[in-house]
Amino acid sequence: MSELVACKIENGVALITLQNGKVNAISHEVIEQLHVALDRAEEEKAIVILTSESGLLSGGYDLKTMQASPEQAIALVTEGSKLTRRMLAFPLPIITATPGHAVAKGAFLLLCSDYRIGAAGDFKIGLNEVAIGITMHYAGLEMARFGLANAYFNRAVICAEMFQPEEAQKAGFLDRVVPADQVMATAMAVAEGMKGLNLRAHKGTKLKAREAVLEAMDKAIETDAKGTL
Repeated sequence: MSELVACKIENGVALITLQNGKVNAISHEVIEQLHVALDRAEEEKAIVILTSESGLLSGGYDLKTMQASPEQAIALVTEGSKLTRRMLAFPLPIITATPGHAVAKGAFLLLCSDYRIGAAGDFKIGLNEVAIGITMHYAGLEMARFGLANAYFNRAVICAEMFQPEEAQKAGFLDRVVPADQVMATAMAVAEGMKGLNLRAHKGTKLKAREAVLEAMDKAIETDAKGTL
């Protein structure tokens, strides 16, 4: 299996890097390798930084699989939603640092992280599913309701509006926008600060705070697996 996701753990930080070509398409193989990387981080009790080596975090699901058949599309989205659900409940902090664009599943990776850092510049962040002919899945709707500011939900989900980083921060996709050459340094500084957290309290508080969305995600994933896109 080729390495589509790199994982390097040093000094209590797991740097997980997407490296699946120019658009970092989210395939079954990428999802599997992300789970393996998260397993390693959990075993070593390392704070996670998720990023990519290209000019965007991810452009979304692998189009070849999504276009192959409705059944294959549903299977991939279901596995992606299970990954999202795991990240929401992950017992350690997850910081996601996007070096540029984050589209569709790439934007959902931001929404299910604990702290999100984006690069300033002419980049697009958002959920373009409706624009490309995909009816938003129930798990995606639940994730968007949880993560987005109410005033931006219709614009982002129903109207598929894409946002530049500063507006994406207002919408709820990002927590901070910094110059592109400072994205990783900022992520490392945030991770260093999070080392002061009591991880038991972090996990317990996260699960309490997200109890409703986690329950909603479980129901949505089950429904999506039986439906169509």
